[in-house]
Amino acid sequence: MPGIRLLHPHTTPATEAEARAVQERLRPHTLLDGSGPAPGAPGTVVVGVDVAYDDARDTVAAAAVALDAATLAEVGHATAVDRVAFPYVPGLLAFRELPAVLAALGRLTTTPDLVVCDGYGLAHPRRFGLASHLGVLTGLPAIGVAKNPFTFRHPPPGPRRGDWAPLLDGDEEVGRALRTRDGVKPVFVSPGHRTTLADACAHTLALTRGYRLPETTRLADRLCRQALRDASPSDG
Repeated sequence: MPGIRLLHPHTTPATEAEARAVQERLRPHTLLDGSGPAPGAPGTVVVGVDVAYDDARDTVAAAAVALDAATLAEVGHATAVDRVAFPYVPGLLAFRELPAVLAALGRLTTTPDLVVCDGYGLAHPRRFGLASHLGVLTGLPAIGVAKNPFTFRHPPPGPRRGDWAPLLDGDEEVGRALRTRDGVKPVFVSPGHRTTLADACAHTLALTRGYRLPETTRLADRLCRQALRDASPSDG
């Protein structure tokens, strides 16, 4: 990545226990502060990352799409296709996605000021979802915006855009169910690294125009699916 180096090396663990130990070791490096960019700040580059899988071929494709935060104009994109490196285990999905995501980020020609992950940050059983893991490894501010809740409960948010309800683990607020369009089901936002929960929600709203999902996620989802199709051998 231009001007970016990994602050912590990433290797694929051999076992589930080793993966959980990695999460526990890296979690204390998470910063939930305001050191990232202000939502919608002019000149800010926001990068959305997402992945798609071809289970039959044990393949994962990742996409990184860079947008100008103020205009939402695309300023770059990159993809990477790799073998799936780790089995599907709830709570350990970052280990399946990180090799390809890091490769896609490394092919961008612009440095992200914020990364938006299709997944979780603090809203994770060990408080270390993909957005936190990626943020700690790279030092980049990161947030998680998930399409579906994980294991946490929440009351229904109000019906209008910007309404939210706390995502709760017991009495602890680990994220928010955030309404991005009037009358449309919410997305699930949590801070990952170098951002606050309030700013993570503000970033999400600033990046969402006309659709339920932020443009970063919507475009990265489309691009990684196309990359997966392009990498698959044709039937003919």
